[in-house]
Amino acid sequence: MTDLRIRIAPTTRLLGAVLLMASAVAPALAADPKPAAGAAKTAPAEEPTTTILSDTLHYDDVKKQSVFTGNVNMTRGLMTLTSDVLEMREDAAGNQYGTATASKGKVVTIRQERPETYELIEGKGLRAEYDGTKSTFDLIGQAVVIRYVCGKPFDTIRGDRVRYNEKSGTYEAQGGPNSAAAGGRVRSVAEPRAKSDAAVAECRKQQESKKAR
Repeated sequence: MTDLRIRIAPTTRLLGAVLLMASAVAPALAADPKPAAGAAKTAPAEEPTTTILSDTLHYDDVKKQSVFTGNVNMTRGLMTLTSDVLEMREDAAGNQYGTATASKGKVVTIRQERPETYELIEGKGLRAEYDGTKSTFDLIGQAVVIRYVCGKPFDTIRGDRVRYNEKSGTYEAQGGPNSAAAGGRVRSVAEPRAKSDAAVAECRKQQESKKAR
């Protein structure tokens, strides 16, 4: 991650935020060699900025691990995550991993906007795990993922564990004793593709009409 901005409510935790930002930026700088003479210069793909708001932060520079607690809200590009606790760590290669948990009676929520298709993916579960090497989010325990098109729910997946791939937009689901579906199974409800395409077309028409005014 080449650009990591973290805002923490208590000012006494700012040092930890600065250290975490430095640890995230340094590997990217070290891995950016100077181009050979005469080689065409190509701009690297820009990583989305990450902002994390929380009540407290504990950062361990040796373990490259950060623990955010209390009303945690993470925003990364068009993705947002809310939880009570968020643990993030980084391996030697600079890959990031995260685990978000919720207090009893609450859930972890992940929202991913896809404006090019007028979609919003919303997932909820008792726990969420992120694997930066695969760009995947796992919602674990009472997991529910809903796809909205132009603000209307279209597809719903319920299970014990639901995996969402951030890059490909694909899902995987598993049943289990803590499934959000009856009988510990996976329950999937999908609207016809034609209905989804019609909703996208209608939403695009509405947006173009607003721009023309």
